[in-house]
Parts: sequence; C-alpha cells; structure tokens
Amino acid sequence: MDEVVRHIRLVLRGMWSHRWLGVTVAWVVGAVAGVAIFVTPDKYEASARIYVDTDSVLRPLMSGLVIQGNTEQKISILSRTLISRPNVEKLVRMADLDLGVKSAKDKESLIDSVIGALKIRSIGRDNLYLIEYRDTDPETARKVVSALTTIFVESGLGGNRSDSDSARKFIDEQIKVYQKKLEDAENLLKKFKLDHLDAQLDSEKDGGGRLADLSNQLSQARLELREAENARSSLRQQILGTEGAAGGAGMMSVPEIDNRIDAMKQNLDALLQKFTEDYPDVRGARRVIKDLEEQKQREIESRRKLAASNASSLVNSDSVSPQLKAALVTTESQIASLRARVAEYESRYARAVSNVKRFPQVEAEYAQLNRDYGIIKKNYDDLVQRRESASISEGMSSVSSVAEFRLIDPPRVSPKPVAPDRLVLLPIALLASLVAGVFASFLAYQLRPTFSDARTLREVTGLPLLGAVSRLVTLTDKLGERKDRVRFIGGVGSLAGVYMLAILAAFIMISRVA
Repeated sequence: MDEVVRHIRLVLRGMWSHRWLGVTVAWVVGAVAGVAIFVTPDKYEASARIYVDTDSVLRPLMSGLVIQGNTEQKISILSRTLISRPNVEKLVRMADLDLGVKSAKDKESLIDSVIGALKIRSIGRDNLYLIEYRDTDPETARKVVSALTTIFVESGLGGNRSDSDSARKFIDEQIKVYQKKLEDAENLLKKFKLDHLDAQLDSEKDGGGRLADLSNQLSQARLELREAENARSSLRQQILGTEGAAGGAGMMSVPEIDNRIDAMKQNLDALLQKFTEDYPDVRGARRVIKDLEEQKQREIESRRKLAASNASSLVNSDSVSPQLKAALVTTESQIASLRARVAEYESRYARAVSNVKRFPQVEAEYAQLNRDYGIIKKNYDDLVQRRESASISEGMSSVSSVAEFRLIDPPRVSPKPVAPDRLVLLPIALLASLVAGVFASFLAYQLRPTFSDARTLREVTGLPLLGAVSRLVTLTDKLGERKDRVRFIGGVGSLAGVYMLAILAAFIMISRVA
C-alpha cells in the first residue's frame, strides 16, 4: 500500500511540473467547446401522433368467408420501412425542402440529413405511432412531419389494394394452369375406362367380389334349372299315371350325381378365389366335374329315351287333359330359357376367371389415375374458393377499410428549442476541458519524466548512488512558489468562472424564450 501511495505522489509531482501545459490545454478545449455550444443553432422539434384502428366491425362478421391478413403486423412493418429513400425524396418535394438545392450532390446530402433527423416509433401496444423531426426552422419541421403523416396514411391504404390485386392476378394464373391439368386428367380417366369396360372400374366391388357374385348367380341359375326339370318330370309322371311315376321320377333327375357335382363346383369356386387355373387341385376338380357331368348326361339320355316312347304316346292321346299339356309345354320353354341363362353365366364366369390376374393391375392403375385426378381437382376447387374470397375481401375493403388511420395529435412545433441543451452541455464541456488538461499533464510527464528523489533515480537507472545534494529553499523561493500556485488556481478558477457566466447567460436566454 505504501508503494502505491508513493507511486501516486511521484506521478502527481511529475504532472505538477507540467501544470501550465495542462492549464493551456484546458483553456483551449474549454474555449472551443463553449464557442461550439453557443454557435450551434437552435433546433425546434415537430411531432404528430397517429392511431391505427384495426378493430373493424366487418372482420368478425366476415370471418371464414374472406382472407384476413395480420393487419397489426403489416402496420408495424410499414412503420419500420416508411423512412426509405423513395419516400424521403417524395417528402422533400412535398415540404419544399429542395428549393435551394443546386446540384445532385446537395440533394443527396439533404436526403441523408432528413433520413437521419426523422424518427417514427411505436408508443405502447395500442397501434399508436409518434412521428418526430427536428430543424432550425420551426415551419420547415412542421411541414416535414405533415408530409410524412400523409405518406404514412397513403402507404397503408395503397399497399392493401396493391397486395390484393397482385394476389388476385396470381390466383387467376394458377386457376388456368390447374384447369388445363384437370382437363388432361379427365381425358386420361375417360380413355382408361373405355379401354377396360369389362373391369367395371366404377363398381364398389373388386375382381374377387365380382367373381363371387358370378359364382352365386351361376349356382342360382343351375338350381332353378334343376327345379324346372323336376317340375317337368312331375308333369310327365302325372301324364304317365301313377304306375309310371316311380320310373319317371328317376328318368330326368339323378340326385346322387347332382349332389356330387354341386359339391365339387363349390369346392372349385373356393379354389379359384385363391389359386390359378394351373394349380393341381383346380385342374383335378375340373376333371372330376367333367366326368360326373358326362356320367349324368349318359344316365339322363338313357332314361329320356325310355320315357319318350311312353310319354309321347300318352301326350298325343286324347285321354290327357289340355291343362297338363299346356303346363308341360310351358315347363319345356322355361327349361330352355334357364339352360340359355346357365350357359351365359358359365361364359361370364369363365371370362372372369381368365381375367382374375389382370384386374388387380387395372384397378391399381385406375386408383392411381383417380388419386391424381382427386388431388388436382381439390387444388382447383381451393383456388376457385380463394378467388371468391379475394373478391369478397375487395368488396369489403371498398365498403370499409380494414385499418383506419386517425390523427390523434396534428403536426405541431415545440414553442422553445429542444436542442442544443446548453444548460447540460456547458457543465459537461467544463468537465471535459479539465479532464483534457489533466491528461495533457500526465502525457507530458510520461514523455519527459523527471526524478524528484534519489531512490527513484537509483531504481530506474540501476546504478549505485553515491550521494545527493539538497537545495536550500529561501524565502524568495517560497514566495515564488506561492505566487505560482495562486496563478495556477486563478487560471483554473477563471476557466470555471467563465463557464459559470456562460451557464447563467444560457439560462437567461432560455427564460426569455419561454
């Protein structure tokens, strides 16, 4: 601690040896700063407050029908980008600031100065904005604020209309593009359906379901055919009489073979839904069915020949009633019709079985085309809906503005200058001049150091010190040092006194203006 205090004393002694340089620098800096403060012209501040009302009554009423952007965000961005070079150039023309401009360079300097002086800021969260501008001429400051207020309101309204027109134009272009895509997709779907009519692509059931339906229809037709044949056998039994009933009952119906055939066909239908025609079980089932049908056909033919001889004679005889004859003829016609139906269903079923491998691929391609068509159609419908919403939004904007600009405080100028604040700047300048004088003394001591005692000399040089010669201070020397201190204090005090007078003069000037 003692070393620190000793070092500080040595520095102060060295600075004291350069005290007149510090006083001179303090006076120079103080004089320059004081003159600059008083020479700087007074600036007056013009300001205006604008409130942006975004709570339109139509907004909640038209919610969901129109496109409503974030109005608060748009106004906030507009306020931050309002002070741009194009807007400032327009403002310079509106406020007649370019009347004295003679060259392009002067115009650029004027624009830069206006951009630096303009201020627009938000006050709180209620969309309240404050516009400020300072100038040496109060009327000029008021004109600039008034012009910027006008530009602010016009930019907000014009931007909404411009954005709406651009969005409407873009949506119309996209609708034309998607309309062409939709027509192409519809043509592809139509062509694909025409090329695969047998696939029944619009049906709710797939190939397996349609194959099962055909199998059920074929089984039903066969059942009806057997019922008709049994009915014919019954009529023939009635014609042949009670004696031939037993023989007729077995002529045209072979129940044991029919039951085996039905069982094998049902088994075949189940196998075809899982396997192809080349599967061994499928081929074996078809072979067994074919053998059973041939066996049945042989049995029926043999019985038919036997019964034909007996029945024909009785039918043509006069002993048979006309009602039985008519019923037998009707039954024969029905059997012929049912045989044709069974043949048609068998043909359809065979075609469906042959196409069972092809239909899944066709259905997959159709599903892909239909999916692409659905996506394009959805986008097209959305674009058309948005265009209608944009039209309603434009109509709503023409009836009532989404954001209403209200001028809370019109442009006005402060009655007294707001800058420079001389009562604050003068004490700061005095303090700065004193600090400059102290720093000058310290810098001079560092550049031209002196030794005030023998110890410091020995420590700095590193040489042995043989002795020191003391100086005898006389009364004349003491009086000279005292006068020197008085002059130093007088120089510093006079600087402070001059500044006190300057502060008093500034206070008087401000009082007169107020």
